[in-house]
Amino acid sequence: MLKDFRQPAKAIALIAIVLAVLYVIDSRETSGSAGHLAPAGQRKALSDVTIQDLNGHSWRLADHRGEVVLLNFWATWCPPCREETPGLVRLSKSYPHNELDVIGVSMDEGGPAVVRRFVSQFKIPYTIAMPDDNLGLASAVQVLPTTLLIDRQGRVAKTYAGGASEKVFRADVDALLHEPAGE
Repeated sequence: MLKDFRQPAKAIALIAIVLAVLYVIDSRETSGSAGHLAPAGQRKALSDVTIQDLNGHSWRLADHRGEVVLLNFWATWCPPCREETPGLVRLSKSYPHNELDVIGVSMDEGGPAVVRRFVSQFKIPYTIAMPDDNLGLASAVQVLPTTLLIDRQGRVAKTYAGGASEKVFRADVDALLHEPAGE
């Protein structure tokens, strides 16, 4: 009986989180694979994200201030996700870890074993996590893949809805890395 009560409460909490996230990620400023980065003064800070990776270690966005972060929501069954993964692997290997951090959040529902096979198959070197009930941000994802490009101050500079090429990611990461500090 208590379980029946928790389901509606979770749903209401998730709806509230989704609405807050949608407010933060203003589509006119950050949407699409094409286009420009949101101007630094118009970027909105992303609330701190904490997620458990596949090995049970915590990954916190706040620990990566000063770095550019690519937060990629994907799934093993998603063809565009599979297509963009090799580019993300190359990208993550081509920058020093203190400049760029790539984190993949698997939206698979089949459990970690399926995700671990995918990670092994694609030789993914970056952090992979699966959302839990506390990651309301994942519930705001409407299409896979969705990637948030987060600047060194923890603000969303761009949202890619759908697959993006390594070339597009690289150009945007480079632009953020070349911004003056504190902008």
